[in-house]
Amino acid sequence: MSLDQKQGSEYTADQIQVLEGFEAVRKRPGMYIGSTGPRGLHHLVYEIVDNSVDEALAGFCKKIKVIINQDNSVTVIDDGRGMPVDEHPKMKIPAVEVIHTVLHAGGKFGGGGYKVSGGLHGVGASVVNALSTRMEVEINRNGKIYEIEFARGKTTKKLNVIGESRRTGSKTTFWPDPEIFEDTIYDYDTLQHRLREMAFLTKGLNISLEDKRPGQKRKEVFHYEGGLREFVKHLNTNKDPIHEDIVYFEYADAAEGHEVEVAMQYTDRFNELMLSYANNINTNEGGTHLAGFKSALTRAMNDYAKKAGLLKEGDSLTGDDVREGITAVISVKLEQPQFEGQTKAKLGNTEMRGFVETTCNSNIMAFLEEHPKQAAAIVNKCVSASRAREAARKARALVRRQSALQGLSLPGKLADCSEKDPQLSEIFLVEGDSAGGSAKQGRDRKRQAVLPLRGKILNVEKARQDKMLNSEEIKNMITAFGCGIGSEFDISKLRYHKIIIMTDADVDGAHIRTLLLTFFYRYMTPLIEGGYVYAAQPPLFRVQKGKQTWYTYSDKEQEKLLAEIEDKPGKVEIQRYKGLGEMDFDQLWETTMDYKTRTMVQITVEDATAADEIFTTLMGDKVPPRRKFIEDNARYATLDV
Repeated sequence: MSLDQKQGSEYTADQIQVLEGFEAVRKRPGMYIGSTGPRGLHHLVYEIVDNSVDEALAGFCKKIKVIINQDNSVTVIDDGRGMPVDEHPKMKIPAVEVIHTVLHAGGKFGGGGYKVSGGLHGVGASVVNALSTRMEVEINRNGKIYEIEFARGKTTKKLNVIGESRRTGSKTTFWPDPEIFEDTIYDYDTLQHRLREMAFLTKGLNISLEDKRPGQKRKEVFHYEGGLREFVKHLNTNKDPIHEDIVYFEYADAAEGHEVEVAMQYTDRFNELMLSYANNINTNEGGTHLAGFKSALTRAMNDYAKKAGLLKEGDSLTGDDVREGITAVISVKLEQPQFEGQTKAKLGNTEMRGFVETTCNSNIMAFLEEHPKQAAAIVNKCVSASRAREAARKARALVRRQSALQGLSLPGKLADCSEKDPQLSEIFLVEGDSAGGSAKQGRDRKRQAVLPLRGKILNVEKARQDKMLNSEEIKNMITAFGCGIGSEFDISKLRYHKIIIMTDADVDGAHIRTLLLTFFYRYMTPLIEGGYVYAAQPPLFRVQKGKQTWYTYSDKEQEKLLAEIEDKPGKVEIQRYKGLGEMDFDQLWETTMDYKTRTMVQITVEDATAADEIFTTLMGDKVPPRRKFIEDNARYATLDV
């Protein structure tokens, strides 16, 4: 029997364990929801939905509805048991009021409410309440309909009965507080991505998302009986698998309270996509469960390859070899998870490594032995990766030797800065020699280095590492950064803590920027994760009237400026920049490189799944998905015609 089946139907007030009193969440919202930007705003929805998913994991909820209302409030409805309404024995108020007004209160701290849960901190409902101008909760339970209301962490309307009902479940509507959030407008696609992921992870659960806002009306239902199998199939939509069947298995140890579910499939790509979850929480920094899976995969592939005679005597496959081209989802459930860090990004339970490793090793071996034709395709892919790895090792060694011979001069085109402290140093990757010349003249020579790039660099989405390392432009970047690449990557040796992509504000410039970001994301991911990568924002227009000069960065900004200066005396002169090379060095400094006046965009990766999907779509081999992406997003483009 799996852990997510019913563990008894009792869920009452004495199961709500209070750990500590309510704190001033409003003063430090980032501690609880990550930020006050879009990420934190959408996190409010996830907190409420997580509570409903916990009901599903316990076996009491089949459907969850998420609605973006016309006024941009959000409603979450489930058909679970409904939150407890009886009086809490310690707090002497209804349990539902405790859940929403006491921090660290919930049915997930050993009170018997839930055996497996994602919302472990118990801050979900109370934090959402604290950060909302208004919150309405409706509960169907005990044959009655109950209602209670809150605002900014406090109860504004006590619990009362408003009718009768034969169904059970909870309904929560909240209005995010504009005093807290930079913007309170919800993005449908962001919610869609997370809710689809939740449905994949909880097979059989029906989650619907509806947008009722004027001009944006949409509705989708996410329901996957195949669970992780369908998740992997979805992730590989724009890729070509090298074997037909998705490797899938699940195992539950009821005595220990552990479960593992795995789905995986190899594609013809060169990068890996491995997603790990613990109690439906995305552990994007991995942990013991992922370590166990990786170890089992390497061992099983080596054992089978040697047994089947597909590997030369004395040779062995490394972890990198067996993970090339893999798409895998590893999901574990356990009763007492220990997460490392505030964001729950890494699972720390030591016992999970051995449990996952043993389970995965036997099941992967079983698949390989039962599907010899598909196993041969997989192992041959791994052996090919091993050969390429050796070629890449030789190419990296050559890059290192060249760097040593060049000494302090580094790549010939690099104009280095004199500052030796990486925290104070930055490097501009500039498109073309012309713009590179302007940047070299206009820069702050003490702190700013400039590396001109010739044309469009290699699309690494379609190339293995050994081929990539033969690209002169890529070798120059690796040498200039100083932190190595692949297995030799060492972030502590990074020579510049700001890597700034500075390309023309046109289609070609955008393409070059995308190629560079593809390289960073696939081969130097820690640079993006560490916040070291930026995109410069050069202006589109230079406007002069009399002795005054303005720079504008979009057509909308340009129109606004022209309207503002229309009545001022003097002739208006407008220069439209087609590229960075058209700027004098002092103009480039003033608009794009000067620390005091420049605008830059920091490149971040919010979600590995979405990032992998977009890079595969834009830079992969398949044309139809790229065409569809362009058609779907063309209305957002700024056209230079």
